[in-house]
Amino acid sequence: MDATVRALREEARRTNERRALLVHGSRVNCYAAARRTLDSADIAGTDTTCLSDGDICPAEHLRIDHSDDLLGRTREAVVADCHDSCRPNALGRAVGAVDGGGLLLVLAPPLDEWPTTHDQFTERLAVPPFERTEVTGRFRERLAATMRVHRGIAVYDADAETWEADGRTHPAPRRPAPAPTVPDDYDFPTAVYEACLTTDQRDAVHALETLRGPDGAVVVEADRGRGKSAAAGLAAAALVAEGRDVLVTAPGYRNAAEVFDRAEVTLDALGEPFDRPAEHPIVATDGRIRYAPPPEAVDDETADVVLVDEAAAVPVRLLKSLVETGAPIAFTTTVHGYEGAGRGFDVRFRDWLRDADRTVLEPTLADPIRYAPCDPIEVWAFRALCFGARPPAEPLVADAAPDTTEYVQTHPDTLLDDEHLLRETFGLLVAAHYRTEPDDLARLLDGPNLTVRALRHDGHVVAVALLGWEGGLSPARCERMYEGERVAGNMLPDLLTSQLRDPEAGLPRGLRVVRIAVHEHARDRGLGTELLDSIREEFSTAETSAPHAGDTDAQRPLAVRHEQAGGAFDYLGVGFGATPPLLRFWRAAGYRTVHLSTTRNDRSGEHSTLLVHPLTDDGEDLLARNDRWFRRRIGSVLADGLADCEPAIVAGTLRAVDGEFGLDLTEREWRTVASAAYGPGHYDFAPRPFQALALRGLADGVATGEDATLLVAKALQCRSWEQVAADLEYVSTRQCALAFGEAVETLLDVYGTETVVRERARYQA
Repeated sequence: MDATVRALREEARRTNERRALLVHGSRVNCYAAARRTLDSADIAGTDTTCLSDGDICPAEHLRIDHSDDLLGRTREAVVADCHDSCRPNALGRAVGAVDGGGLLLVLAPPLDEWPTTHDQFTERLAVPPFERTEVTGRFRERLAATMRVHRGIAVYDADAETWEADGRTHPAPRRPAPAPTVPDDYDFPTAVYEACLTTDQRDAVHALETLRGPDGAVVVEADRGRGKSAAAGLAAAALVAEGRDVLVTAPGYRNAAEVFDRAEVTLDALGEPFDRPAEHPIVATDGRIRYAPPPEAVDDETADVVLVDEAAAVPVRLLKSLVETGAPIAFTTTVHGYEGAGRGFDVRFRDWLRDADRTVLEPTLADPIRYAPCDPIEVWAFRALCFGARPPAEPLVADAAPDTTEYVQTHPDTLLDDEHLLRETFGLLVAAHYRTEPDDLARLLDGPNLTVRALRHDGHVVAVALLGWEGGLSPARCERMYEGERVAGNMLPDLLTSQLRDPEAGLPRGLRVVRIAVHEHARDRGLGTELLDSIREEFSTAETSAPHAGDTDAQRPLAVRHEQAGGAFDYLGVGFGATPPLLRFWRAAGYRTVHLSTTRNDRSGEHSTLLVHPLTDDGEDLLARNDRWFRRRIGSVLADGLADCEPAIVAGTLRAVDGEFGLDLTEREWRTVASAAYGPGHYDFAPRPFQALALRGLADGVATGEDATLLVAKALQCRSWEQVAADLEYVSTRQCALAFGEAVETLLDVYGTETVVRERARYQA
């Protein structure tokens, strides 16, 4: 073993590439082989991180669930122990942390047994009403298969003490890339650019010069190992040398350590005196670099410049708040989901930033720095974890329309056997949704509660929906949920039962649209609606939902359970971060509001909403009682927990209710509202009738546009006149109050009684 490891390590060093070693067998033998490997490769424990719940060797140990501590860090070796948990997010982070010349060790059970060996991650996939035995092993089967055949990956059987592959690639000698030149027009010191290792990194540093201005905003995007954090450190040093106060924020200090280390080396090269009493801050003669966690950085009003490292792992709401501090700001972010945070940064934040009052530059680093181009381990990771998955190219979907597409049931075995189909399907989910992450690849292939439906145009996926079984739970489970037990994988039943106090919400069988995505070059053509209509038609009946011929129960547990339960699901459901366009889309598809959360989602920065589309009488009953409860409670919630929700979101949510808001106003309340609209009355003396009228008008779609926004902000959220005028940009509170009166007049024209007619005549006489 020793000679093979030494040869593998020597080749990695000589080529400045990474190599991987898959060690499989019993836990004891794998741990012993890992220790021997690290010793033979001459890698010290101080340069090694073990992702494991076990004690493998003298090195840094992180639990699998703490793998995000590796973000932004570089290690000579990372040991990913898959005996307790094979989690794709953690594996991706492990790959990203290994330096050129280093080793990735993956420890696994015997490969022939691995796909059927359950661990902590597969336990998470067994969501009620499914059992652990119904979780398949397709992801681990695919992972092992790719590692067995891929360049640069050695395979060692620790039980038999035999090599199946030595992992060496025997590459030809390579000519080193030319050093980047200094830009023609630059403001940072020459030494800063001379420290850049690639032309991409030089261009990124050049873009970061805009942080010297008042409204600069820079997004530096790159795959892992491209030197984006180092570029931020180079720029930070130049800014500090000019006397600026640079605030660095990231999910944790260790994620941003490279920024500080690079800044320290650069300040030394510039001859700038500085002091670094601990890990941070770095204090120079007139400037400094310091670290603060994102929540604290939001409250800091003294920084001259803000650098956000590993930005995709920071909640979107905090990113927006950091921009709103007004300081010049830069974000460095990793592409392709290495953070395990999905694409919240891209999908939810970047467009918002482009619309902000900022001059935004967006350099991309493509050339690797920490290891050589075409590093075989990076190529393997992109394939195995679908980091590079992409939707079909634009020309392939240019003519896609509902009548040119075919509705297909995409079985996980088909995805496993058809790499092209898998990459198109998963790539579309990644490109369109901010929460899709490497873990979702395993859920897609192995989750017994999930199924995929798609529209294909000329054989290419143009729209896809990931659907999840919810409900169908036992009365005993529902009772425990009502008493506070949380149930994974059952978003609607869990929330409706435990928080909204519907004790029977878990009994009906539901199918939640977990993700839905339409190709960006085929949107606004009705494909999303076509896909939802096809899903509704399929799952409203028993005949089209039976298992495929030849499939075993273990292969198609969702379909099998569906058939055994009597065929039809009771309802379709969905939960998402609410925006006006999404609310309009789902309302048009027949989904109706049952909840709007009072807290914002950490990733999207938005209030989540839940909607239901009934398919059976039981589904109708579920919607009816929760719609009634929503309409009864929403008025008081809007004046409290939802007081800061965007009025357009509130209006869209109310427009999607199923029932009707009552107008149980007394004659005196009608006179009060009418006098405020036509005469000397005031809203402030009796807000209740205005609230009732606004709820009815918004739900019915009578109040629209600016009227809807104003009615929500004042009548429902009870903001002060001063705040409403400022929020909605009225020139004065008087103009705001007059506009409010006109909005009330519109409602009275539709809903007014004889009392209103008499009051109006009184003041218009």
